[in-house]
Amino acid sequence: MPTVGVILSGCGVHDGTEIHEAVLTLLALDRNGADVVCMAPNTDQRRTFDHLAQEDRDETRNVLVESARISRGEISDIADVDTNDLDAVILPGGFGAALNLSSFAVEGTEASIDENVARVLREMHAAGKPIGAVCISPAVIALALGDQAPTLTIGHDAGTAGALESLGASHEECDVENCVVDETNRIVTSPAYMLGPSIRHVAVGIDRTVARVIEMCA
Repeated sequence: MPTVGVILSGCGVHDGTEIHEAVLTLLALDRNGADVVCMAPNTDQRRTFDHLAQEDRDETRNVLVESARISRGEISDIADVDTNDLDAVILPGGFGAALNLSSFAVEGTEASIDENVARVLREMHAAGKPIGAVCISPAVIALALGDQAPTLTIGHDAGTAGALESLGASHEECDVENCVVDETNRIVTSPAYMLGPSIRHVAVGIDRTVARVIEMCA
């Protein structure tokens, strides 16, 4: 069975990983018989948000520690991950992908990317291993692999699509229940909560994304 890395970015849609997307990804991987290695950067979050009050908080949270909430404590510092041990990697979405895995949310096309997230993605790509990404996380793929001209989707948002294209990617519009497959670069992406409208719709697109990633591992 394949071993798939899941890159998390904290816990919570506004400042970390979108929890529904993460759980749906983990569920789909388990149903497809994959072994999972969750990972996250051991860094402080760029933003901390109170999801009940719907406002920012002036406090410090660690991305790895917060991501461990989703993985039930089974998680690795991405700096310690050897991509030789992985057959594929998938990034759920959530604003943390654009805040903690990269600075895309605040710097747009001038954004930087966490050095170990970039390392993992570039090593996986160089080895011809498949990469999946949903919601806003294709922006992280564009930052890491824009020089490879990947074909990606974030749904129908023209502004974000334009930013990805400025980074070297090609954007393909896609509805929430489908995915876009870049056969050349072995990248599969789906809009998820960039479109919604509900968890059942998002689940269909994530299921298809995971299934295609697993097929590519064969």
